Formats: sequence, structure tokens, C-alpha cells
Amino acid sequence: MEGKKSRGYAWAISAGVNAALAAISAKLFSSQVIKYGMVIIFNVMMWGCYVNSLKALSSLQATVTNFAANFLSSGLAGFFLFEEALPFQWFAGALLIVIGVFILSKSSIERKASTEIESTAGEASDPDSIKHHIQRFMVVDCLGRTAQA
Repeated sequence: MEGKKSRGYAWAISAGVNAALAAISAKLFSSQVIKYGMVIIFNVMMWGCYVNSLKALSSLQATVTNFAANFLSSGLAGFFLFEEALPFQWFAGALLIVIGVFILSKSSIERKASTEIESTAGEASDPDSIKHHIQRFMVVDCLGRTAQA
């Protein structure tokens, strides 16, 4: 199972790097045909990698890891390739993102949820018990959408 998660994180990081490469190619090439061709190729590769990461990780873990890889590789590419300034706040934010991804990768939310669902399998015939357990696993994200935890 750990190998599957490791591959999931590798796919998510690859997706983020491909997304950054799409943005880099849009800035780097002057020919419109090459520019749009590279953007399309990198975006298709990014979506393929992202979908593969979703097979091994929760959508939250895959999305956050993808975002972090995209953020870091885009910022560093801007710094090294295009000589863009990166203030101290960027590095502080990047460090916080990396720490957040690390914490998220060590999260045991899925393990807890599956364990609790298995322990309540005997209560499946009681509708009130089922409703209670479903409500326990529902959370509301920062945009007010209800999501499964």
C-alpha cells in the first residue's frame, strides 16, 4: 500500500511539473504554433499524471501535491530562466506549502475512516445509525461545499 501511495505522490508531482512546463513554454517560445503545441502537450501530460495520482491518493492529497509542485517549479523556473525576483515571502510561503504537503502525506484520515466504517458494519440494518455515521464523515470545505472526509 505504501508503494502505491509513493507512486501516487510521484504522479502528482509530475502533474505539477508538467503544468509549470506548459506555462514556461508559453513564455519561452516566440512561434505561436510551437507555443500552443507545447502548452497542449504539457497540459495533456499533466492531466494524465493527475488522473493517475488520483488512483493512489485522495483527491485532497493529489490536488495539494500537484499545486505545490506547480508552485515551486513555476517560481524557480521564473527565477532561473527569466530572472524574476523572488522575495523572502515567496520562500517562506513555499516552505509552508512543503510542510503542509508533508503533514498531509502523513495524515491518517483515510485509515481512520475505513477503520470506523468497518467497525460499524454490524449496524448496517439500523437507518439512524447509518445516518449518524454518514454525517460524522461529512465535512465542509472553505468554499462551503460539502465533501467526504
